[in-house]
Amino acid sequence: KVVGINALGVAPTGATPEFFKAKGLRFPPGEGPLAALTPGTAGGLMTMLAEYGRLSLREVLEPALQMAEGFPVEEELAGKIAKDLPKMRRWPYSRKLFVLHPGESLEGPRPGEVLRQPDLADTLRKLIEAEAQALKAGKSRKQAIEAAYDRFYRGDIAAEFVRASREMGGLHTLDDLAKWRVKIETPVMTTYKGIEVYKLTTWTQGPAFLQMLNMVETLDVERLGYNSTRYIHALYQIMSLALADRDFYYGDPDFPPAEPVRGLLSKSYARERTLEIDWERNNPDIRPGDPFAHEGRENPHRELLQSWSNLRPGRRRAATGNDGAQTDAAFRAGTTSIQAADKEGWVVSITPSGGWIPVCIAGTTGLGMSQRMQSFVLDEADGPYNVLAPGKRPRVTLSPTIALRDGRPLLSFSMQGGDHQEQWLLQFFLNVVEFGMTVQEACEAPGFMSYQVRASFERHEAQPGRLTLNDKIPPWTRQELQRKGYLLDFRAKTTGPITAIFFDHPHGTLWGGAGTDGEDHGIGW
Repeated sequence: KVVGINALGVAPTGATPEFFKAKGLRFPPGEGPLAALTPGTAGGLMTMLAEYGRLSLREVLEPALQMAEGFPVEEELAGKIAKDLPKMRRWPYSRKLFVLHPGESLEGPRPGEVLRQPDLADTLRKLIEAEAQALKAGKSRKQAIEAAYDRFYRGDIAAEFVRASREMGGLHTLDDLAKWRVKIETPVMTTYKGIEVYKLTTWTQGPAFLQMLNMVETLDVERLGYNSTRYIHALYQIMSLALADRDFYYGDPDFPPAEPVRGLLSKSYARERTLEIDWERNNPDIRPGDPFAHEGRENPHRELLQSWSNLRPGRRRAATGNDGAQTDAAFRAGTTSIQAADKEGWVVSITPSGGWIPVCIAGTTGLGMSQRMQSFVLDEADGPYNVLAPGKRPRVTLSPTIALRDGRPLLSFSMQGGDHQEQWLLQFFLNVVEFGMTVQEACEAPGFMSYQVRASFERHEAQPGRLTLNDKIPPWTRQELQRKGYLLDFRAKTTGPITAIFFDHPHGTLWGGAGTDGEDHGIGW
């Protein structure tokens, strides 16, 4: 059985389209206290441990507590802090944590220097203390973890988080944290040549990956040829079709209107969408389809659908062919991707995110505040299912994946990478399933990425026709793609920071894979 854990925070009280429009904003801000949802990762991890684990919270938090007490900063993190320290100086608790050398040329931590987070360590000790008190009172392991959960969301930790948020101009209330709940859900699924592929539902972009698989399944992938012009063109068009649907139809399923998930994931809809592909040229104006017809219903947003386009003013940003490194770096802002499996058969694919640099620290909790509010839109015209409302979850990019064959795990895989995630994961999956690569080969193989999708962050603009290719793509393929209307740029590494596990049932072993353009790695014991 595959279970979904929804631990995404929600918009706080007072976070409305009118509030942000009054500040002259087209979208919620990308950083600071007004970008923050209610905290979710802590509750999600405690719920997973309480429901499915067997260790105590103290045992699980011990390594994190050691890190909070001090760890040597690696060069990449030191560089990120240095770059964004001018922004973080605006927030008093971030300034206190990161400005270690005031007045010097490098005010933040240096590579190799030990960064200590005593406030975060105190918060972790409070959770351990709440669990210990509950156990002493005769509570079960699960009840004791729930006591720590309550202290986080309804006790002194919540009170300090809210106090600090409001001190810095945020909107959070105690009631926002107390009412928030982790949701244990049934994930969505499609089959690809008999393989069951599972994703979280429309509060993430995960179903777009399933839509892509449904469309790819209609093609003869082997005949197209790995990384040929027709292969790259086909996947670019399929990605654009699925992600246009994402931008229009995806949102928090707990809020009306109800997303047409059954239609979006139907094989008949995939066949219909694939027929829209122009095999001779890129279509820069790919738009959302009409999945309601595949549910036997009328589309209630036909008028909005007709006016939706990435070519309209304010929706499109010109691509120069030189934005590759800068834009791509934004997609590595701080999401974490973890795959884990054990000999008993448990498999976990998890993508927690938020609180990346530049991070706003919430008072003496030591907690980094989320920046995910920016993934909302403020106008129906930008996507009627993802309009900001208090208590609502934004449609985020986070996208863990589990695939089964014959009822047994085949692959667990996910990555950081913002709007590129489904694109890279699609290529990784096809590398393994269609082209016979090992899981590590699939993580390192030359890939490509589209920017024709509306970004899920800050300005929400698209760059129609922009295509980033790997340096190894030969000149004749480049020329053919340019003739098809693509604006090309190039990178040495283009598969992204994927992490993956392949389950080799005939031999009873696990194969790990990790992308090579980040700090990803595998551990086995």
